[in-house]
Amino acid sequence: MTVERYIRVIAGSFILLSLALGIEGSPIFVSEWFLAFTAFVGANLLQFGFTNKCPLGFFLRKLGVPDAKPGCCG
Repeated sequence: MTVERYIRVIAGSFILLSLALGIEGSPIFVSEWFLAFTAFVGANLLQFGFTNKCPLGFFLRKLGVPDAKPGCCG
């Protein structure tokens, strides 16, 4: 997998988990403050879309995860 795919998978997992922990109807509800984490992840994704810089991507590259290779159209 590439850095961008890891970012999508990890961000999606964080969003789903924080929603499950922050919505009162959930069986694993802890506190509505977990919804703030959902907003934080969403804000990071929005910033990543505009700047193409992501803190998680920095750490993944340091761990040796490869960047995407240009495809047939790139």
